[in-house]
Amino acid sequence: MSEHPKHLLNSYGLTPKKSLGQNFLFDDNILARIAGAADLAPRETVLEIGPGLGALTRQLAARAARVVAVELDDRLLPALRHELAGLENVVVVHGDILAHDPADLISGPYVVVANVPYYITGAILRHLLGGAHKPSRLVLTVQNEVAERLTAEPPHMSLLAVSVRYYGAVTPVTVVKAGAFWPRPDVDSAIIRIDLYEHPQDNAAAEDAFFRLVRAGFSQKRKQLQKNLRQLGLSRAAIARALSEANIEGSRRAETLLLAEWHALAEALAQAGGSDH
Repeated sequence: MSEHPKHLLNSYGLTPKKSLGQNFLFDDNILARIAGAADLAPRETVLEIGPGLGALTRQLAARAARVVAVELDDRLLPALRHELAGLENVVVVHGDILAHDPADLISGPYVVVANVPYYITGAILRHLLGGAHKPSRLVLTVQNEVAERLTAEPPHMSLLAVSVRYYGAVTPVTVVKAGAFWPRPDVDSAIIRIDLYEHPQDNAAAEDAFFRLVRAGFSQKRKQLQKNLRQLGLSRAAIARALSEANIEGSRRAETLLLAEWHALAEALAQAGGSDH
Protein backbone atom coordinates (compact mmCIF):
# COMPACT_ATOMS: atom_id res chain seq x y z
CA MET A 1 0.00 0.00 0.00
CA SER A 2 1.29 3.48 -0.90
CA GLU A 3 2.41 5.64 1.96
CA HIS A 4 0.20 8.69 2.47
CA PRO A 5 1.77 11.65 0.62
CA LYS A 6 1.39 13.88 3.68
CA HIS A 7 3.64 11.59 5.74
CA LEU A 8 6.02 11.05 2.84
CA LEU A 9 6.42 14.79 2.19
CA ASN A 10 6.89 15.44 5.90
CA SER A 11 9.69 12.87 6.03
CA TYR A 12 11.54 14.82 3.33
CA GLY A 13 10.70 18.22 4.84
CA LEU A 14 8.44 19.16 1.93
CA THR A 15 4.97 20.66 1.49
CA PRO A 16 2.72 20.74 -1.61
CA LYS A 17 3.15 23.75 -3.88
CA LYS A 18 -0.21 25.35 -4.57
CA SER A 19 1.13 27.39 -7.50
CA LEU A 20 1.91 24.12 -9.33
CA GLY A 21 -1.52 22.66 -8.60
CA GLN A 22 0.02 19.77 -6.66
CA ASN A 23 -2.53 17.20 -5.50
CA PHE A 24 -0.91 13.82 -4.88
CA LEU A 25 -2.94 10.75 -5.83
CA PHE A 26 -2.52 8.01 -3.23
CA ASP A 27 -5.43 5.58 -3.70
CA ASP A 28 -3.78 2.29 -4.82
CA ASN A 29 -6.92 1.11 -6.63
CA ILE A 30 -7.08 4.31 -8.70
CA LEU A 31 -3.33 4.20 -9.42
CA ALA A 32 -3.71 0.64 -10.68
CA ARG A 33 -6.77 1.68 -12.74
CA ILE A 34 -4.77 4.46 -14.44
CA ALA A 35 -1.85 2.17 -15.25
CA GLY A 36 -4.27 -0.51 -16.44
CA ALA A 37 -6.13 1.93 -18.69
CA ALA A 38 -2.87 2.54 -20.59
CA ASP A 39 -2.90 -1.13 -21.76
CA LEU A 40 0.88 -1.22 -21.69
CA ALA A 41 2.75 -3.95 -23.51
CA PRO A 42 6.03 -5.10 -21.92
CA ARG A 43 8.11 -3.51 -24.70
CA GLU A 44 6.48 -0.07 -24.54
CA THR A 45 7.91 3.21 -23.33
CA VAL A 46 5.91 5.60 -21.13
CA LEU A 47 6.29 9.35 -20.82
CA GLU A 48 4.95 10.24 -17.39
CA ILE A 49 4.30 13.93 -16.75
CA GLY A 50 4.43 15.11 -13.14
CA PRO A 51 5.44 11.91 -11.31
CA GLY A 52 5.38 13.73 -7.95
CA LEU A 53 6.57 11.17 -5.38
CA GLY A 54 6.50 8.21 -7.77
CA ALA A 55 3.36 6.31 -6.67
CA LEU A 56 2.07 5.96 -10.24
CA THR A 57 5.61 5.64 -11.64
CA ARG A 58 6.10 2.36 -9.76
CA GLN A 59 2.89 0.94 -11.24
CA LEU A 60 3.99 1.97 -14.76
CA ALA A 61 7.52 0.61 -14.29
CA ALA A 62 6.07 -2.81 -13.43
CA ARG A 63 4.19 -2.89 -16.76
CA ALA A 64 6.43 -1.13 -19.31
CA ALA A 65 9.97 -1.50 -20.65
CA ARG A 66 10.89 2.07 -19.78
CA VAL A 67 9.40 5.07 -18.00
CA VAL A 68 10.66 8.60 -18.64
CA ALA A 69 9.26 10.69 -15.77
CA VAL A 70 9.39 14.47 -16.25
CA GLU A 71 9.06 16.50 -13.03
CA LEU A 72 8.95 20.30 -12.94
CA ASP A 73 9.36 20.79 -9.17
CA ASP A 74 13.07 20.53 -8.36
CA ARG A 75 12.26 20.23 -4.63
CA LEU A 76 10.72 16.80 -5.27
CA LEU A 77 13.63 15.35 -7.24
CA PRO A 78 15.74 13.98 -4.32
CA ALA A 79 12.62 12.38 -2.77
CA LEU A 80 11.44 11.02 -6.13
CA ARG A 81 14.83 9.51 -6.96
CA HIS A 82 15.05 7.96 -3.50
CA GLU A 83 11.53 6.49 -3.75
CA LEU A 84 12.30 5.02 -7.17
CA ALA A 85 15.76 3.72 -6.29
CA GLY A 86 16.33 0.26 -7.69
CA LEU A 87 13.92 0.68 -10.61
CA GLU A 88 16.44 0.52 -13.45
CA ASN A 89 13.85 1.09 -16.18
CA VAL A 90 12.88 4.55 -14.83
CA VAL A 91 14.60 7.77 -15.93
CA VAL A 92 13.76 10.93 -13.96
CA VAL A 93 14.08 14.17 -15.92
CA HIS A 94 13.89 17.60 -14.31
CA GLY A 95 12.06 20.05 -16.55
CA ASP A 96 8.87 21.56 -17.92
CA ILE A 97 7.20 19.22 -20.41
CA LEU A 98 5.96 22.27 -22.33
CA ALA A 99 9.61 23.25 -22.95
CA HIS A 100 10.62 19.74 -24.06
CA ASP A 101 10.15 18.16 -27.46
CA PRO A 102 9.16 14.55 -26.68
CA ALA A 103 11.53 13.51 -29.49
CA ASP A 104 14.44 14.74 -27.35
CA LEU A 105 13.33 12.42 -24.52
CA ILE A 106 12.11 9.34 -26.41
CA SER A 107 13.14 8.25 -29.91
CA GLY A 108 10.53 5.58 -30.73
CA PRO A 109 6.81 5.10 -30.09
CA TYR A 110 5.53 6.02 -26.65
CA VAL A 111 2.47 6.29 -24.43
CA VAL A 112 1.70 9.30 -22.19
CA VAL A 113 0.36 8.79 -18.68
CA ALA A 114 -0.15 11.82 -16.46
CA ASN A 115 -2.04 13.34 -13.56
CA VAL A 116 -2.08 16.89 -14.89
CA PRO A 117 -2.92 20.14 -13.06
CA TYR A 118 -6.07 21.81 -14.36
CA TYR A 119 -4.38 25.04 -15.35
CA ILE A 120 -2.08 23.42 -17.94
CA THR A 121 -4.28 20.57 -19.27
CA GLY A 122 -5.08 22.38 -22.54
CA ALA A 123 -1.46 23.48 -23.04
CA ILE A 124 -0.15 19.92 -22.51
CA LEU A 125 -2.68 18.49 -24.97
CA ARG A 126 -1.79 21.10 -27.61
CA HIS A 127 1.93 20.51 -27.07
CA LEU A 128 1.80 16.71 -27.33
CA LEU A 129 -0.87 16.36 -30.03
CA GLY A 130 0.35 19.24 -32.19
CA GLY A 131 4.01 18.18 -32.18
CA ALA A 132 5.79 16.04 -34.78
CA HIS A 133 6.55 13.13 -32.41
CA LYS A 134 3.08 12.24 -31.16
CA PRO A 135 2.28 9.52 -28.61
CA SER A 136 0.22 6.51 -29.71
CA ARG A 137 -2.21 7.10 -26.82
CA LEU A 138 -2.61 9.15 -23.66
CA VAL A 139 -4.17 8.32 -20.30
CA LEU A 140 -4.75 11.50 -18.31
CA THR A 141 -6.24 12.32 -14.94
CA VAL A 142 -7.89 15.71 -15.38
CA GLN A 143 -10.48 17.83 -13.63
CA ASN A 144 -13.90 16.24 -14.16
CA GLU A 145 -15.23 19.35 -15.88
CA VAL A 146 -12.42 19.09 -18.47
CA ALA A 147 -13.19 15.40 -19.03
CA GLU A 148 -16.84 16.30 -19.62
CA ARG A 149 -15.84 18.96 -22.15
CA LEU A 150 -13.55 16.54 -23.98
CA THR A 151 -16.19 13.81 -24.21
CA ALA A 152 -19.16 16.13 -24.95
CA GLU A 153 -21.26 15.75 -28.09
CA PRO A 154 -23.11 18.40 -30.15
CA PRO A 155 -24.68 20.78 -29.20
CA HIS A 156 -22.09 21.02 -26.41
CA MET A 157 -18.85 20.84 -28.39
CA SER A 158 -15.97 23.15 -27.52
CA LEU A 159 -12.82 24.32 -29.25
CA LEU A 160 -10.82 22.00 -26.96
CA ALA A 161 -13.00 18.98 -27.80
CA VAL A 162 -12.78 19.53 -31.57
CA SER A 163 -9.02 20.16 -31.36
CA VAL A 164 -8.31 16.97 -29.42
CA ARG A 165 -10.66 14.81 -31.49
CA TYR A 166 -8.96 15.96 -34.67
CA TYR A 167 -6.07 13.76 -33.53
CA GLY A 168 -7.76 10.90 -31.72
CA ALA A 169 -10.76 9.24 -30.08
CA VAL A 170 -11.50 10.25 -26.47
CA THR A 171 -12.88 7.64 -24.04
CA PRO A 172 -13.90 8.30 -20.43
CA VAL A 173 -12.46 5.69 -18.04
CA THR A 174 -13.77 6.59 -14.57
CA VAL A 175 -14.44 9.45 -12.17
CA VAL A 176 -11.93 9.92 -9.35
CA LYS A 177 -13.35 11.37 -6.15
CA ALA A 178 -11.53 14.31 -4.57
CA GLY A 179 -10.75 12.21 -1.49
CA ALA A 180 -8.30 10.08 -3.50
CA PHE A 181 -5.89 13.04 -3.52
CA TRP A 182 -3.91 14.93 -0.89
CA PRO A 183 -4.27 17.84 -0.45
CA ARG A 184 -7.91 17.24 -1.29
CA PRO A 185 -8.92 19.32 -4.35
CA ASP A 186 -12.21 21.24 -4.47
CA VAL A 187 -13.63 19.11 -7.29
CA ASP A 188 -13.62 15.53 -8.53
CA SER A 189 -11.28 14.39 -11.30
CA ALA A 190 -11.69 11.86 -14.10
CA ILE A 191 -9.45 9.52 -16.06
CA ILE A 192 -9.67 9.79 -19.84
CA ARG A 193 -7.93 7.89 -22.59
CA ILE A 194 -7.10 9.33 -26.01
CA ASP A 195 -6.20 6.91 -28.82
CA LEU A 196 -4.55 8.69 -31.70
CA TYR A 197 -5.67 7.89 -35.23
CA GLU A 198 -3.18 5.91 -37.26
CA HIS A 199 -3.53 7.96 -40.42
CA PRO A 200 -0.27 9.23 -41.95
CA GLN A 201 0.97 12.67 -40.98
CA ASP A 202 -1.48 15.24 -42.34
CA ASN A 203 -0.36 17.93 -44.68
CA ALA A 204 0.81 20.72 -42.32
CA ALA A 205 -0.90 23.42 -44.41
CA ALA A 206 -4.22 21.51 -44.30
CA GLU A 207 -3.86 21.08 -40.52
CA ASP A 208 -3.16 24.80 -40.07
CA ALA A 209 -6.17 25.67 -42.24
CA PHE A 210 -8.40 23.30 -40.24
CA PHE A 211 -7.46 24.90 -36.92
CA ARG A 212 -7.78 28.44 -38.33
CA LEU A 213 -11.30 27.52 -39.39
CA VAL A 214 -12.27 25.98 -36.04
CA ARG A 215 -10.81 28.89 -34.03
CA ALA A 216 -12.77 31.34 -36.19
CA GLY A 217 -15.94 29.26 -35.78
CA PHE A 218 -15.67 29.30 -31.99
CA SER A 219 -14.41 32.90 -31.74
CA GLN A 220 -17.73 34.42 -30.60
CA LYS A 221 -19.85 31.75 -29.01
CA ARG A 222 -23.24 33.39 -29.43
CA LYS A 223 -22.75 34.30 -33.08
CA GLN A 224 -23.82 32.24 -36.06
CA LEU A 225 -21.16 30.31 -37.93
CA GLN A 226 -21.57 32.33 -41.13
CA LYS A 227 -20.74 35.53 -39.22
CA ASN A 228 -17.77 34.15 -37.29
CA LEU A 229 -16.21 32.76 -40.47
CA ARG A 230 -15.86 36.30 -41.89
CA GLN A 231 -12.69 36.41 -39.76
CA LEU A 232 -11.07 34.16 -42.36
CA GLY A 233 -11.04 37.09 -44.77
CA LEU A 234 -13.54 35.54 -47.17
CA SER A 235 -16.53 37.13 -48.84
CA ARG A 236 -20.05 36.33 -47.69
CA ALA A 237 -20.62 34.57 -51.01
CA ALA A 238 -17.54 32.34 -50.61
CA ILE A 239 -18.58 31.41 -47.06
CA ALA A 240 -22.15 30.68 -48.14
CA ARG A 241 -20.87 28.50 -51.01
CA ALA A 242 -18.57 26.49 -48.74
CA LEU A 243 -21.30 26.01 -46.11
CA SER A 244 -23.70 24.86 -48.81
CA GLU A 245 -21.16 22.39 -50.27
CA ALA A 246 -20.54 20.99 -46.76
CA ASN A 247 -24.33 20.78 -46.23
CA ILE A 248 -24.19 23.01 -43.13
CA GLU A 249 -26.72 25.72 -42.31
CA GLY A 250 -24.95 29.06 -41.86
CA SER A 251 -27.25 29.96 -38.97
CA ARG A 252 -25.84 27.12 -36.83
CA ARG A 253 -23.39 27.73 -34.02
CA ALA A 254 -19.96 26.11 -33.74
CA GLU A 255 -20.82 23.93 -30.74
CA THR A 256 -23.48 22.08 -32.79
CA LEU A 257 -21.08 20.77 -35.45
CA LEU A 258 -19.78 17.21 -35.58
CA LEU A 259 -16.07 16.69 -36.26
CA ALA A 260 -16.98 15.27 -39.70
CA GLU A 261 -18.80 18.53 -40.52
CA TRP A 262 -15.69 20.58 -39.63
CA HIS A 263 -13.67 18.35 -41.96
CA ALA A 264 -16.25 18.76 -44.74
CA LEU A 265 -16.26 22.54 -44.29
CA ALA A 266 -12.45 22.70 -44.30
CA GLU A 267 -12.42 20.66 -47.51
CA ALA A 268 -15.04 22.92 -49.13
CA LEU A 269 -13.06 26.05 -48.19
CA ALA A 270 -9.82 24.52 -49.52
CA GLN A 271 -11.49 23.74 -52.85
CA ALA A 272 -12.79 27.30 -52.99
CA GLY A 273 -9.19 28.47 -52.87
CA GLY A 274 -9.48 29.91 -49.34
CA SER A 275 -8.67 33.43 -50.58
CA ASP A 276 -11.81 34.78 -52.22
CA HIS A 277 -12.25 38.35 -50.88
